[in-house]
Amino acid sequence: MLQDYNIINTENKNKKWVSVLEFILLLFLIQSAILLLNGSDIPEEALRVRILAHSNAPADQQVKESIRQEIEPLIKKAFTETSSKEDFIRRMDGLEEEITRIAEWKAGGRAITFEKKAALFPPKRSGFYVTPQAPYEAYILTIGSGRGDNWWCALFQNVCFPDKKVKEEEQEEEKVTFFLWEWIKGLFS
Repeated sequence: MLQDYNIINTENKNKKWVSVLEFILLLFLIQSAILLLNGSDIPEEALRVRILAHSNAPADQQVKESIRQEIEPLIKKAFTETSSKEDFIRRMDGLEEEITRIAEWKAGGRAITFEKKAALFPPKRSGFYVTPQAPYEAYILTIGSGRGDNWWCALFQNVCFPDKKVKEEEQEEEKVTFFLWEWIKGLFS
């Protein structure tokens, strides 16, 4: 009598792997298409503001956060009242003394430096776009030794501060309709 042998069907296993790879490739192609169509609204010459805390201690991070809360309205106002990068730089140079004074008041005796220079920024994701890690022109506010985690914000219209056009569009709310629902309603009217 002959023994029964298990017949291993390798075709089904290969088909499963091919299907998984096709699915992954399809996801990759969809993501690539979205990135190509979406593009980036982030200009390469974007100005940034960075606040470096003295350390990662909760008290130092709280000082950094309180300084950020105080100077953010000044920066937003300077940004919204400008029409060009050069105008924004002039306004920030004018705000330098006030920002330094606020930071010194909040820092509790720690040394404060505020300067405009090229600084290395970590990669940052904004929607589907990733800003690569690179040195960018920035205003750097350093508290004490500046070895803590930092808060940074690219100062361009579509990320940190709402665009004037976006504000107008938000005020004009459009009625949302669904094509399929409208089509079905059209069939019965």
